[in-house]
Amino acid sequence: MSVDVLNPEITGRLLPRANPLSKLFAAVVISVVVMLSVDWVSAGVVLGGELLLLPLLGISIRRLFLRAWPFVVAALIAAYGTALLAEKTGRVLFEWGPLLFTEGSVGAGLAIGLRGLAIALPGLFLLSSTDPTDLADALAQRLKMPHRFVLGALAGMRLVGLLLDEWRTLGLARHARGVGHEGNPAARFGNFLGQAFGLMVQAIRRATRLAVAMEARGFGAGPRTWARASTFSGVDVVVALAGVLIAALAVTAAVLTGTWNFILT
Repeated sequence: MSVDVLNPEITGRLLPRANPLSKLFAAVVISVVVMLSVDWVSAGVVLGGELLLLPLLGISIRRLFLRAWPFVVAALIAAYGTALLAEKTGRVLFEWGPLLFTEGSVGAGLAIGLRGLAIALPGLFLLSSTDPTDLADALAQRLKMPHRFVLGALAGMRLVGLLLDEWRTLGLARHARGVGHEGNPAARFGNFLGQAFGLMVQAIRRATRLAVAMEARGFGAGPRTWARASTFSGVDVVVALAGVLIAALAVTAAVLTGTWNFILT
């Protein structure tokens, strides 16, 4: 059974039981539609549809925010910057000194922020509901991807959780040596860079050992057999259709409201 790589307690839900390829298909369809147009209606519809899928994944709004808060912060910054620098069209909504926000600039900022979140959430859903081994099996069995690529991707996904633990361990070790987060912002940034460099060194060492071990065990050499087959079921049809439905509703809503703004025009 698929296991949530971020929260192993999530089992028995619809998305974790779906084939990784069906979830990947839905995520790609949704993301492509959002990237085709710069408007807040299509992005808002997609984001709303994604939030409606939370019960299928078994994640509450609070838990989703704890996982996605970096994306939320980035979206807010992008929305503010776009609204501040975008072309000032329409009615003036707020003006104070050099700060000027109009209907057109706020709409552009809202579109950018919502697009960022709408594109980030499908990837988060995929990661949260997919076991890396299941994804590797699906890529190799169904899409016939090269074994070395699949095994490399599997190893990378498996190492993500280890790197998170490694980051915490490095932080505790540096704190025990008296190198913490104290000091001015420049000192804190220097501490962060030092810890990031240590994590990079650890990641290279671990990846090197893993590559040597996999090569020694003959991974990627000769024909392979599979311990479990990657199959599709009715759940996969529901997931794929949900992705197509959300994308279609987003395009329809944007066209009907006259906000559809094709990115290449």
